[in-house]
Amino acid sequence: MVRFPTRSATVLLIALTAAALPGCTKLRSHQGYVVDPDLVNAVQPGVDTRQSVLQTLGTPTFTGQFSDREWFYLSRDSRNYAFNRPRAASQTTLRVTFDPAGNVTAIDRTGVDQVASINPSDKKTPTLGRESNFFSDLFGNIGTVGAPGAGPSQRPN
Repeated sequence: MVRFPTRSATVLLIALTAAALPGCTKLRSHQGYVVDPDLVNAVQPGVDTRQSVLQTLGTPTFTGQFSDREWFYLSRDSRNYAFNRPRAASQTTLRVTFDPAGNVTAIDRTGVDQVASINPSDKKTPTLGRESNFFSDLFGNIGTVGAPGAGPSQRPN
């Protein structure tokens, strides 16, 4: 005879299942600038200046490292499950370039194809040469003292 679980056990099982399901939900996040296509298309090379771009698009996400002739607006949408590392689903990088007078010369857009995936190798810098460890450093010179060719050259009298 098959025995079915009691009603309270069934309710408890359903409650635990319902509590565990949100952990499998795909999480979505947005970082950076919110791109409005109408505002971006309103900025025209040769027409707009640094001040008009600031009024239209707002403060840039960051400026060029060596000069302030380039402004970057970065927008990224990411998705991941529960505790996994977020991955970029879409990314838009808007680069506004200015001439020395402050007029817009170019507007470039790039996407997620420009995202670089960097995989560092371990937690140490790879070097050329022989591998050494504590014991080879400690005992590496044993036997070399007094060995032929290890010390200063001997001259016959």
